Amino acid sequence: MDRLVNTVRPYAWGSTTAIPELLGVRPTGEPQAEMWMGAHPGAPSRVDRGTGPVALSEVIAADPDGELGADAVSLFGPRLPFLLKVLAADSPLSLQVHPDLAQAKEGFADEEKRGVPADAPHRNYKDANHKPELICALTPFNGLCGFRDPNEAAELLAALEVDSLKPYVDILHAQPESHALREVLTAVLTADPEAMAETVRQAAAAAERLGAQDGPHAPAYTAYASIARHYPGDPGVIAAMLLNFVTLQPGEALYLGAGVPHAYLDGLGVEIMANSDNVLRCGLTPKHVDVPELLRVVRFESAAPAVLRPEADPSGEELYTTPIDEFRLSRHVLADGAAPRPLPTTGPQILLCASGEASLRGADGELRLQRGESAFVPAGEEAALSGEGTVFRATVTA
Repeated sequence: MDRLVNTVRPYAWGSTTAIPELLGVRPTGEPQAEMWMGAHPGAPSRVDRGTGPVALSEVIAADPDGELGADAVSLFGPRLPFLLKVLAADSPLSLQVHPDLAQAKEGFADEEKRGVPADAPHRNYKDANHKPELICALTPFNGLCGFRDPNEAAELLAALEVDSLKPYVDILHAQPESHALREVLTAVLTADPEAMAETVRQAAAAAERLGAQDGPHAPAYTAYASIARHYPGDPGVIAAMLLNFVTLQPGEALYLGAGVPHAYLDGLGVEIMANSDNVLRCGLTPKHVDVPELLRVVRFESAAPAVLRPEADPSGEELYTTPIDEFRLSRHVLADGAAPRPLPTTGPQILLCASGEASLRGADGELRLQRGESAFVPAGEEAALSGEGTVFRATVTA
């Protein structure tokens, strides 16, 4: 078992207080957006096995079968296939989608063949992997997830009473679902920038007004108005209005598969994802937006957000069920004095203490975790979990 020393990423959208509060440290005054736990080459966790701090990625590379287990290596290769994060959003992240595995392989091969530099700002595919992800709320957590039903989106836009949005309303009412969503998103993202900026300004003012009224979409209008304050004139504001607004309560989660447009708005959560950097952006960002490639990847189908709640097994482990093999997220709500819970040994695992404190006891001793601390347990190593608090467990499904 290894205590992890993790990197906190200071992205501009991050909260200045949420992660410091979780870790019990003094805020620096700078945004602290994500704490990474894993072996991602961009910011691998560090462990110390008696010879000084070493990147977890290096430890795994030296003995993949021993650290990950032969089955995981056979399925996913000689690297940890997931990345666990604590995400603290104080303002909206970019509106984005992720490719499926076939699209990622094809896109990566194409950009490699064309010689697009790996660090080029216009590069879409950093690797050949897909990036499904799951976000679990630690505090009330707001986000956008998936397309609204076109008729509902049309009603929401029509209520803004902005003349330049009326053509979109007509399309959403008249066309079949996939055609309507594709045509409107394409029109929004390819519109004249000055004209769209004025549309966004008018729509944001109307959303501010409607958000203050007692209507079924008031929380969504308030969210869209807030997005517009952060990204004035951005076409992503109108694109966001095509999506479902959702609020997760602590313990609830959302799974985000390939092709589903989404954005996190604000809140603190635990996020797990396949180990990939492939993101295609629709807006709400100063970064590159590749509209043709985005439209190739987006799935133009509406669906209400499927909020996940954990399901407990007889051992007390509460699982967030997803259709992905690269990661499996569960939690243990531990009671003081309860019997230790043995953990499976079939794959690599990361344990994050989200509240209270926990103890991991194995053959070589005990590792105590305070709130915000985490540990890596290699495949095959026996450990039992006890304490009083909540611990998230990340591993592989297979």
